[in-house]
Amino acid sequence: MPPLPADDAEIINALSDGEMPALLAAVAHVTGDSSILTADLRPDLAKLREPNAGYTEAQLTAARESCLRGLRKLRDQQDGLPVRPSDEDVRTIMEWLAGTEISERYIPLLAEELSIDGDQLRAPQWEKAALAPDRPFKVVIIGAGMSGIAAAHRLDQAGVEFVVYDKNGDVGGTWLENSYPGCRVDIQNHMYSYSFAQRTDWPMYHSPRDVLANYFRDCAEQFGLMDRIHFHTEVSSATWHDASQMWRLALNGPNGVEEIEANAVISAVGQLNRPKLPSEIAGFGQFEGPAFHTARWDHSVDLTGKRVAVIGTGASACQVIPIIAKEVAHLTVFQRTAPWQLPAPNYSLDVAKGLTWLFERVPFYAQWYRLWLFWRGAELMMPLAIVDPDFPPTERSVSAPNEEMRALLTMFLQMMTDGDPELFAKVVPDYPPFSKRFVVDDGGLLLTYRQPHVNLETSDIAGIEPTGVRTADGTLHEIDVLIYGTGFQAADFLMPMKVIGREGLSLHDHWDGDARAYIGVTIPGFPNLFTLYGPNTNIVVNGSIIYYSECEVHYVVECLRLLLVEAKSSLDCRVDVHDAYNEKIDAANRLRTWGFSGVRSWYKNKTGRTAQNWPFSVLEYWELTRSPNPDDYLLTDLVPTPIA
Repeated sequence: MPPLPADDAEIINALSDGEMPALLAAVAHVTGDSSILTADLRPDLAKLREPNAGYTEAQLTAARESCLRGLRKLRDQQDGLPVRPSDEDVRTIMEWLAGTEISERYIPLLAEELSIDGDQLRAPQWEKAALAPDRPFKVVIIGAGMSGIAAAHRLDQAGVEFVVYDKNGDVGGTWLENSYPGCRVDIQNHMYSYSFAQRTDWPMYHSPRDVLANYFRDCAEQFGLMDRIHFHTEVSSATWHDASQMWRLALNGPNGVEEIEANAVISAVGQLNRPKLPSEIAGFGQFEGPAFHTARWDHSVDLTGKRVAVIGTGASACQVIPIIAKEVAHLTVFQRTAPWQLPAPNYSLDVAKGLTWLFERVPFYAQWYRLWLFWRGAELMMPLAIVDPDFPPTERSVSAPNEEMRALLTMFLQMMTDGDPELFAKVVPDYPPFSKRFVVDDGGLLLTYRQPHVNLETSDIAGIEPTGVRTADGTLHEIDVLIYGTGFQAADFLMPMKVIGREGLSLHDHWDGDARAYIGVTIPGFPNLFTLYGPNTNIVVNGSIIYYSECEVHYVVECLRLLLVEAKSSLDCRVDVHDAYNEKIDAANRLRTWGFSGVRSWYKNKTGRTAQNWPFSVLEYWELTRSPNPDDYLLTDLVPTPIA
């Protein structure tokens, strides 16, 4: 870490870009002086999502002066600084930063997230060589995207033999496959990143696709995983054999069709990678011009000066629309359901230079900043999505806090439509906030809709014809290029892979379109099969999906440890445990906006059940995934090795 400069001017200049609450916490940490965490600067719980927690100019001035004094001390008194604060001091700083008292249950989670001692608290605390040195044990990971890389890294740390197969030619998963214009992450990157591979030099707050694809490739290379990944290789089937207590997998790759065996299989195939095309629309496939899905963007098609239509206004479509509007002659956007838009002022901004400067020179500031983002994004929004039966809930809002959120979001829409009542009426959703995925935006989408060559069409689509799209009012919208922004087949978990468990049970026949799993990870009848980003592990209002993936990976690694330390060949989730868990999940999801509202969304499967979302707190999922309870599983003894 570069030293702080002797000249105060450089520090003062950087402080103007710093996020002060997190910087005050970091300075108190490294100097051992918590007196700078004054009551008048303690973040207001109601304003945590605002920049600098809504500090006034007077508060910002006071905060910067305190930080400057602390950083001078750090620079000038190198004897013993920075310090390693006591656990009690860390808790004091956490509670000041959180703006509220923190329960005892939360402290271990936040300490792990803060990572004062690096990856020590999250890395596997065991190695196979110490538990079962002579036992052959091999794991297959399917997918080299975000979850697959995390699983491979943790297995490597534990010394467990593994191999990764991916159908693509590089790592990155959804960030490799989605290359449409405007593709970027809607969670700030200082939180949307691995706990074990944090960066202080993100170029933008919400990184574009290329930056993220490179990040995941860099991680795979940094941790020595690339030579363990077999690219252009698809797992077509996985079949469990009780006699051998092994999985047999059929592969289609560069060497043709082959079979391998493994003791355990980790599915990291993701959800947002199989495009959903609107085949139910009359005339689908009849358009004679170029037509493609956002996730399969045809970069050979030049949109310059063309008449273009986009069907859909989900997250991907809303990222595409402002970008292509700059080059097309005319753009028609067909909207079935208006999305709620969550304002993010820094959505398309470069990270302030002073902020990066502080990350690189102030010890632990990056960690406190990440914790600051984590706390703001992990739990503070969940209460807004809970149904209050006494409110009473309606298709407008489900509670008083939810109604307040609706009012705030509506004010943003009013401001950005700038007195255009027709456009405003089109973009205001008729369902409670949090019922569908938010579109995160800085206002660019609504500014695009206001341009004269852009038409937001809300009439139903009657059909697709060779020269365009016809709406229910009889109008034929003639176009040159048709783009489908119609989302993904998210509810079809593990497709199109064929998975056969005990007694020849087909997983997809068993699910019959209604996928379920215990903790989103294990499924009765399918021993030693673990799913990452499985059923009911998606987030809506709390945190980053990378965080949940790391929790799941931790749980899987501990399941493997259980097999090794107990000398068991397999574990199979008990049906009663699985069913009781899913009853609890379903009951809670019915009391969340996304389960209560009748609006259509990809959160629900064909049965109408919320098969995607986790309805509880980040803390509760973290606690569930610390270690497996052996009583939740049927454990099978090792199969004796035949005597030669």
